[in-house]
Amino acid sequence: MSAVALHLYEKLNEAPDDKARSKAIVEAFSELEERYPNLREVATRHNLSETELRLQKEIEQTRLEIKTVEANLQLEIKTVEANLQKEIEKTRIEIKQIEVSFSKTVHQQTLWVIGSVGTIVMGVRLLEWFLAHLT
Repeated sequence: MSAVALHLYEKLNEAPDDKARSKAIVEAFSELEERYPNLREVATRHNLSETELRLQKEIEQTRLEIKTVEANLQLEIKTVEANLQKEIEKTRIEIKQIEVSFSKTVHQQTLWVIGSVGTIVMGVRLLEWFLAHLT
């Protein structure tokens, strides 16, 4: 027994009547409240068990929510990747078309330049021939 309990026991045994016993009990409770002012706020094992179970449930629920968000993000990432691949392929095709068009244009320009140079050379030779036969 603790000293407080032993002191209360002695007071109750020595008390001459019920009034004195009641007073001893009230004083013991008062002394207990003074010693432990937060006694009413102290958690019991039952309270702690309930809190622990509630927290475990919340943790499990949060884990499930995280898994759901992760799965949704993975799907979204796959969708974005697929869209990007389509855009990349579309861009590659456009680049190829531009390259072909550019090659055709360069080829046409080259033919035009060659034709122009040929025309100039022919004009010069024709002029030389005329000049040679005029004199």
